[in-house]
Amino acid sequence: MELDDFFEISILLNYYKKLLSKKQKIYMSEYYEKDYSLTEIANEYKISRQAVYENIKRGADSLKKYEKELSFYKRDVKMKNELKKLRKNFTLEKIDEILNNFII
Repeated sequence: MELDDFFEISILLNYYKKLLSKKQKIYMSEYYEKDYSLTEIANEYKISRQAVYENIKRGADSLKKYEKELSFYKRDVKMKNELKKLRKNFTLEKIDEILNNFII
């Protein structure tokens, strides 16, 4: 797994963890947040390394699907960028413009 993909899944896990199955939450949390290896997780839960991998893979696919559908992370990044721009050029018109961009 490449670092960019690992980083992306770690972020998406913060947004959508509650939507995952119980096992996916546990295994992904230990893998991405606690930096456990697949072998360590497998040994802890007395399952195969392959079972851990498959749960994590399905969970990662689900997180990407949720982000594609809901775009919470993308929206947060956009909002942060707009607020940075506002900090540089603060006007009431600029606030209205930013708010209008986020009205659904």
